Amino acid sequence: MLRILVRLSFVFAFFAFSGCEKEDLISVSVSKEKIEFPEEGGTADFSITTNSDSWEIKSNLPWIQLSKSTGSSGTSTIEVTALTNPDNVIRTGNLTLTAGKAAPKEIKISQKGQLYPSYNTSPIPPDASEMTSSAIELAGKIRLGWNIGNSLEAIGSETAWGNPLITPELIQLVKQNGFNAIRIPCSWNQYMENSATAKIKTEWLNRVKEVVQYSVDEGMYVVLNIHWDGGWLENNVTPAKQAENNAKQKAFWEQIATHLRDFDEHLMFAGTNEPNVDNASQMGVLNSYLQTFVDAVRSTGGRNSYRVLVVQGPSTDIEKTNTLMTSLPIDQIANRMMAEVHYYTPFQFSLMESDANWGNMFYYWGKDFHSLTDPTRNATWGEEATVDSMMRLMKTKFVDKWIPVILGEYAVGRRLTLTGADLELHLASRAFYLKYVTQQALANGILPFYWDAGGTGNNGSGLFDRKTNTVFDQQALNALIEGSKD
Repeated sequence: MLRILVRLSFVFAFFAFSGCEKEDLISVSVSKEKIEFPEEGGTADFSITTNSDSWEIKSNLPWIQLSKSTGSSGTSTIEVTALTNPDNVIRTGNLTLTAGKAAPKEIKISQKGQLYPSYNTSPIPPDASEMTSSAIELAGKIRLGWNIGNSLEAIGSETAWGNPLITPELIQLVKQNGFNAIRIPCSWNQYMENSATAKIKTEWLNRVKEVVQYSVDEGMYVVLNIHWDGGWLENNVTPAKQAENNAKQKAFWEQIATHLRDFDEHLMFAGTNEPNVDNASQMGVLNSYLQTFVDAVRSTGGRNSYRVLVVQGPSTDIEKTNTLMTSLPIDQIANRMMAEVHYYTPFQFSLMESDANWGNMFYYWGKDFHSLTDPTRNATWGEEATVDSMMRLMKTKFVDKWIPVILGEYAVGRRLTLTGADLELHLASRAFYLKYVTQQALANGILPFYWDAGGTGNNGSGLFDRKTNTVFDQQALNALIEGSKD
């Protein structure tokens, strides 16, 4: 009898042990135990592998969506989607996975907060009134543009770089002398009310709006940008600064676009100025800055849903743009985008202010304007054939594909240290350069905007005396007007 009891106890113990072993053999594993999302949200996936007959995953996070929440044995792929985080704090949570009696698994979810709060606080439905022109149609209405340089983008204040406050009389003078478009270089970073939130002072937004209104009142087409602005963006087109700069780009353009939303198609926005880009990696970063610009403007609605937007090539350099700019930002509306490049070639003639060990300044440009008495200062490269070639590049890359191009800046400083016949020849060759570049730009469907920083002294490019609202450089003005004629 004792032997029977012992055997029965052994059998029961064996089956009890075997049952525990069976439960212990249920396993569950996940391919990721942590998933991080950027502020704008997005989609990620992970896999579940288990030998349990069933599994279930639960989430109490309203900003997380799962492609499936239950499944059976084997390997399953789960897609996790995070919505945009509207707050400027990181949010976190867990997904809890259970499978049979196996120990629950947790997958940690985190999402970055926006560095700055959203300023798209009052979006309105799209409004197509007085916004009927496509980019190509709008380009057909612009003949010759002028920059109000060294004013609204001046660091310190509007008058910090030597120019007086912009007045309606100045805009009227520009219009009367043959220009029908104005580019407004503008600073925003120094006018933040609070750098922690990237909030722009209302007074500055109002001042910019006032200057835009001066121009629109004269029937001028306007390009308003974020200019050098202390270099926060254009000197930092790098992966290290990408997230931070995209956050500020978004915050600024939401505010600018909302404040100026009611202007009709006479107003265009330009996302940057001269973003420093030298390679494909940096071009990828620039693409993100430009996409943020487009998305921010469009998100505000109203007429901004249809506004023509201008995006800049790498360094606004024609050759880099031709090589590196392989696509434009994605836009929700077709045919409302222009590209922008600048032209200061050859640098030794246009902008160089002192000789360097790699080369000297050029005083004379153009095959018919070389000096016989001062031949060391004749341009040795970058003359008419170069202009022809560069403009054709942009025509082929963009214009022929129905994408207008703005030549946002071009100019030559006056070398007033020269005297006599040398000065006369220099100024004549400068006038020829301005006429030729203007002419060739327009011949290739490119819209020329002369760079006028207001300077009337040596190396200055000012056409007008802004203090007296009079024409200062009639010779250069005449050259631009002649170049703009059919």
